[in-house]
Amino acid sequence: QVQLRESGGGVVQTGGSLRLSCSLSGQTFSNYAMGWFRQAPGKQHDFVAVITGAGNANYGIGFKERFTITRDNRENTMYLQMNSLKPGGTANYTCAADQSFSKVVAGRADYWGQGTQVAVSA
Repeated sequence: QVQLRESGGGVVQTGGSLRLSCSLSGQTFSNYAMGWFRQAPGKQHDFVAVITGAGNANYGIGFKERFTITRDNRENTMYLQMNSLKPGGTANYTCAADQSFSKVVAGRADYWGQGTQVAVSA
Protein backbone atom coordinates (compact mmCIF):
# COMPACT_ATOMS: atom_id res chain seq x y z
CA GLN A 1 0.00 0.00 0.00
CA VAL A 2 1.41 3.39 -1.04
CA GLN A 3 1.27 6.13 1.59
CA LEU A 4 2.20 9.80 1.16
CA ARG A 5 2.96 12.19 4.01
CA GLU A 6 3.54 15.93 3.65
CA SER A 7 5.36 18.19 6.08
CA GLY A 8 6.89 21.66 6.22
CA GLY A 9 3.82 23.88 6.07
CA GLY A 10 3.38 26.84 8.36
CA VAL A 11 3.07 30.61 8.57
CA VAL A 12 5.47 32.89 6.71
CA GLN A 13 5.58 36.60 5.93
CA THR A 14 5.33 37.96 2.40
CA GLY A 15 8.69 37.54 0.68
CA GLY A 16 9.74 34.65 2.87
CA SER A 17 10.49 31.03 1.99
CA LEU A 18 9.32 27.55 2.94
CA ARG A 19 10.36 24.05 1.92
CA LEU A 20 7.65 21.41 1.79
CA SER A 21 8.46 17.69 1.93
CA CYS A 22 6.53 14.61 0.82
CA SER A 23 7.66 11.09 1.69
CA LEU A 24 6.41 7.92 -0.01
CA SER A 25 6.31 4.52 1.66
CA GLY A 26 5.10 1.09 0.59
CA GLN A 27 6.58 1.04 -2.93
CA THR A 28 9.77 1.73 -4.85
CA PHE A 29 9.99 5.52 -4.82
CA SER A 30 11.96 5.89 -8.05
CA ASN A 31 9.15 4.21 -10.04
CA TYR A 32 6.76 7.10 -9.31
CA ALA A 33 6.31 10.54 -10.75
CA MET A 34 5.57 12.97 -7.92
CA GLY A 35 3.74 16.27 -7.92
CA TRP A 36 2.40 19.16 -5.86
CA PHE A 37 -1.06 20.75 -6.02
CA ARG A 38 -2.57 23.58 -4.02
CA GLN A 39 -6.08 24.79 -3.22
CA ALA A 40 -7.12 27.96 -1.41
CA PRO A 41 -10.59 28.29 0.16
CA GLY A 42 -13.16 28.85 -2.59
CA LYS A 43 -10.55 28.39 -5.34
CA GLN A 44 -9.78 25.67 -7.88
CA HIS A 45 -7.33 22.83 -7.36
CA ASP A 46 -4.19 24.09 -9.11
CA PHE A 47 -1.25 22.10 -10.50
CA VAL A 48 2.02 23.46 -9.09
CA ALA A 49 4.82 21.15 -10.25
CA VAL A 50 5.71 17.56 -11.14
CA ILE A 51 8.96 15.58 -11.25
CA THR A 52 9.64 12.20 -12.87
CA GLY A 53 11.48 9.35 -11.22
CA ALA A 54 14.55 10.39 -13.21
CA GLY A 55 14.34 13.99 -11.96
CA ASN A 56 12.83 15.80 -14.96
CA ALA A 57 10.58 18.64 -13.76
CA ASN A 58 7.67 20.68 -15.15
CA TYR A 59 5.75 23.55 -13.54
CA GLY A 60 2.32 25.03 -13.70
CA ILE A 61 1.95 28.50 -15.18
CA GLY A 62 3.45 31.14 -12.91
CA PHE A 63 5.35 28.84 -10.55
CA LYS A 64 8.71 28.16 -12.22
CA GLU A 65 10.20 31.56 -11.40
CA ARG A 66 9.90 31.18 -7.62
CA PHE A 67 9.32 27.47 -6.87
CA THR A 68 11.70 24.54 -7.32
CA ILE A 69 10.69 20.87 -7.18
CA THR A 70 13.35 18.25 -6.38
CA ARG A 71 13.53 14.67 -5.16
CA ASP A 72 15.94 12.48 -3.22
CA ASN A 73 15.37 8.88 -4.25
CA ARG A 74 17.65 7.62 -1.47
CA GLU A 75 15.37 9.21 1.13
CA ASN A 76 12.07 8.47 -0.70
CA THR A 77 11.25 12.17 -0.43
CA MET A 78 10.16 14.96 -2.78
CA TYR A 79 10.58 18.65 -1.95
CA LEU A 80 9.05 21.95 -3.00
CA GLN A 81 11.23 24.99 -2.30
CA MET A 82 9.03 28.09 -2.30
CA ASN A 83 10.72 31.50 -2.42
CA SER A 84 9.37 35.06 -2.53
CA LEU A 85 6.02 33.92 -1.19
CA LYS A 86 2.96 36.14 -1.68
CA PRO A 87 -0.41 36.18 0.12
CA GLY A 88 -1.84 34.34 -2.89
CA GLY A 89 0.32 31.39 -1.90
CA THR A 90 -1.90 30.76 1.12
CA ALA A 91 -3.43 27.34 0.48
CA ASN A 92 -3.48 23.67 1.35
CA TYR A 93 -0.61 22.01 -0.50
CA THR A 94 -1.06 18.33 -1.41
CA CYS A 95 1.41 15.72 -2.63
CA ALA A 96 0.45 13.27 -5.41
CA ALA A 97 2.12 10.16 -6.85
CA ASP A 98 1.55 7.90 -9.86
CA GLN A 99 3.66 5.75 -12.16
CA SER A 100 2.24 7.91 -14.99
CA PHE A 101 3.72 11.40 -15.34
CA SER A 102 0.72 12.57 -17.37
CA LYS A 103 -1.77 11.39 -14.75
CA VAL A 104 0.00 13.43 -12.08
CA VAL A 105 -0.05 16.57 -14.25
CA ALA A 106 -3.75 16.03 -14.99
CA GLY A 107 -4.67 15.76 -11.31
CA ARG A 108 -5.63 12.09 -11.70
CA ALA A 109 -2.81 10.49 -9.71
CA ASP A 110 -3.56 7.21 -7.95
CA TYR A 111 -2.17 8.36 -4.60
CA TRP A 112 -2.60 11.56 -2.60
CA GLY A 113 -1.37 12.83 0.75
CA GLN A 114 -3.44 14.57 3.40
CA GLY A 115 -2.03 18.02 2.64
CA THR A 116 -0.09 20.62 4.58
CA GLN A 117 -1.27 24.19 5.24
CA VAL A 118 0.71 27.24 4.16
CA ALA A 119 -0.30 30.74 5.27
CA VAL A 120 1.46 33.82 3.87
CA SER A 121 0.76 36.96 5.86
CA ALA A 122 0.63 40.37 4.24
